[in-house]
Amino acid sequence: MRLHHVQVACARGGEDDARRFYADGLGMTEVEKPNDLKARGGAWFRSLGDDGTVLAEVHVGVEEPFSPALKAHPALQLDSVAELEEVAERLARLGFPTDWSQRHTFPGNERCHTADGQGNRVELLAPVRPGGPTP
Repeated sequence: MRLHHVQVACARGGEDDARRFYADGLGMTEVEKPNDLKARGGAWFRSLGDDGTVLAEVHVGVEEPFSPALKAHPALQLDSVAELEEVAERLARLGFPTDWSQRHTFPGNERCHTADGQGNRVELLAPVRPGGPTP
């Protein structure tokens, strides 16, 4: 078994906020939704490996009434601490919050928390390599 995608919610009209966060901030690619689902609104984003394998997919769906997920969240793993820091800096430049207060609290990883344009919590992790910084 493997995870196919994670769905988070947005308010009606929140797709542009999602694009800024998931595409511009995280570097994911927006993919076209199936025709049968387009009328519902929302947007889908995907991250691919060098060989074209889907590494992560996030579906942003319109929910009414909308309330951001403040505890439940997707956790996306990046390849390195350097990439984690680079992505977090890019998100901060785009105006998204980055919280490093729990950076060294997940064994074997460094992490930060952020929130997408609708306020949904998102965790970003990167493995700590042997010989690298220790928590």
